[in-house]
Amino acid sequence: MKIIFKQLLFLSILLTVACRKDKPEDTIQPKVTVGNSAGVYITDEGNFQFGNSKVSYYDIANAIVAEDLFKPANNVSLGDVCQSMYLLTGKAYLVVNNSGKVVVVNPLNFITIATITGFTSPRYFLPVSNNKAYVTDLYSNAITIVNLSTNTISGNIPCTGWTEELTLVYGKAFITNIRRNKVYVVNTATDVIDDSIAVSYGTSSIKQDKNGKLWVLCSGDKATNKYPGLHRINPITNEVELSLPFLNAADSPSRLTINGNADVLYYLLSDGVHQLNITDIALNPVALISKATRNFYGLGVDPKDGVIYVSDAIDYVQRGIIYRYQPNGTLINSFKAGITPNNFYFN
Repeated sequence: MKIIFKQLLFLSILLTVACRKDKPEDTIQPKVTVGNSAGVYITDEGNFQFGNSKVSYYDIANAIVAEDLFKPANNVSLGDVCQSMYLLTGKAYLVVNNSGKVVVVNPLNFITIATITGFTSPRYFLPVSNNKAYVTDLYSNAITIVNLSTNTISGNIPCTGWTEELTLVYGKAFITNIRRNKVYVVNTATDVIDDSIAVSYGTSSIKQDKNGKLWVLCSGDKATNKYPGLHRINPITNEVELSLPFLNAADSPSRLTINGNADVLYYLLSDGVHQLNITDIALNPVALISKATRNFYGLGVDPKDGVIYVSDAIDYVQRGIIYRYQPNGTLINSFKAGITPNNFYFN
């Protein structure tokens, strides 16, 4: 999330429409079977500082969407900026960034089980053992340790910068950092950073392929002319095996994801959705799905059938649109979710 840009854009739009009477869109909350074998949860950030974030649910079989699962189940709003979600057996962990909390709910009815507080600006959640999880953070200069048995914060791991996505391999947590050119490696037994792996600047997304290798997408930094890159890492040796540089510092790639077979990568560029086979040794310059005039923001791939989900945040104020594509890039259908849909989580 490009926070400063989004805040400025949102304030500009508010000033433009301030003289117009607010009238929320009429939305229908249909009856959906949440948690069935053919559905997808969608985290909606909402408007920054408005406390109107949501989790939507798309029932694939019936092609219907429930825009908000949380408020109808709990009679209160979820909070300010739902950044991400993690599905664990019998529980869903909702990371609410600007509210500084992680809300634990039953994924079938979305009734709150617990609320974990005390974070500065949490981003992503990852269990690293049966009773412990790590939470990355935008401002705290630390990775927060959570006790899953008590749903409380039990400590932190100092790490300067904006920590973002993370994954667990061989007892090691590999953690990205948007303000650095490093991937940090944490020993989950000791909660200590054992190593850092040098890659391109702006590490953000990380995924594991079918061969066990890690792929890290780096967004670069246009202002300082630091180029983006995509890197493959051996998680046993912590060595970079392949580096694929982008040719433009302004490309700012984001939202790396992978298909169910873990052999095809997808990511967003300024012109749309790009695809890369894990055996490729060069980036594909042609978009699989053209963005055209839309504001592509979120990206996900259904592990069952390879259907690609792309969100259009439009202006970050009105409800976003979700587009569904076949793996070859052919449009299937589209539907509306909440405001600023950013991530997808499949049953």
